[in-house]
Amino acid sequence: MKKRILFVAGRELSYSRTHIVYNALLGQGYDVAGCFPPDRSFKHYPRLIWRAIRLARSCDLVLVGFYGQIILPFIRLFTRKPLLFDMYITTLDTMVYDRGKARPGSLMARLYGFSDWLTYKLADLTVLETRAHIDWFCEVFKVHAGKMRRIFLAVDESKIHPRPARREEGRFLVHFHGEYAPFHGIKYILRAAHLLREERDIIFQIVGKGITYDEDRALARELGLENVRFYDTVPYAELAEMMARADLCLGIFGDNDRVLRVTTNKVVEAIAMGRPLVTARNEPVQELLTHGESAWLVERAEPRALADAILTLRADPALRERLGEGGYRVFQNHCTMPRLGEEFAAIIEEMTAHEG
Repeated sequence: MKKRILFVAGRELSYSRTHIVYNALLGQGYDVAGCFPPDRSFKHYPRLIWRAIRLARSCDLVLVGFYGQIILPFIRLFTRKPLLFDMYITTLDTMVYDRGKARPGSLMARLYGFSDWLTYKLADLTVLETRAHIDWFCEVFKVHAGKMRRIFLAVDESKIHPRPARREEGRFLVHFHGEYAPFHGIKYILRAAHLLREERDIIFQIVGKGITYDEDRALARELGLENVRFYDTVPYAELAEMMARADLCLGIFGDNDRVLRVTTNKVVEAIAMGRPLVTARNEPVQELLTHGESAWLVERAEPRALADAILTLRADPALRERLGEGGYRVFQNHCTMPRLGEEFAAIIEEMTAHEG
């Protein structure tokens, strides 16, 4: 008899992480009861939590997804079913070390950190995307890694996959997309573009909007950049087409500490498209990718290093092809939705082995 899983998340089903985990579980043959808000607003949480508590009674296991730090304690209060937490990101890292909403060590920072610690303590097992992220979490919160599991990020390969594309004649197109989070380091991409301003064939396309958007657009105007094209957020299918037309894709380059702990979706999306990737060198990325084989790694917050990497890859089509093929092999082995589903299934079976 197939197991029934309650999957409750703080983000809507169309949100990438929610969509990917939900469909990965379905792909493993589980009977999945989905419980999601209609949008990202916290105002939906009381009704969401109440519905989840009622649904949990008929399920073998509860999986709490992103953003779950508010939801999970209430679920635990009313159910003793095995509870798995797909933490995805930590509140402390996002709000303090990336967005700077509180000073490290301040009362507010401690409250943000408490939400992460509490959900870890209440969940039976917690998932993060890299060993490096798990090690950081255990060091900061003085907890044991035995209650944590690593599952690499995944991409919906039905939407993000290699495809033929018509490229602009005489252009070398460099692609970035994201929500302008501080750790993305878009200002360093813009400064690299400024260093390459005399290379008339190199064009940057930057897709999305978010926290640092106004600041970064102001910097682009200050630098007088004519080799950067800005685009608003586009549907996922259109984003894939834009990536396919690019000669290389960019990851993250920021100067804050969060860069040291994450891989990010954009890195996995680039290798899923089979495009050559340039991103900052950090431990999480190097758990998955190897410099010169499946990605080109540079020092973070260094526009000159990024500019030099772009020039190196522009001059060497064979290297670009090798990186794209190597990255795609890594994706197929570790980051597909079926692979994500298998990893979650192994954890779910471990947690429910003695149930019933």
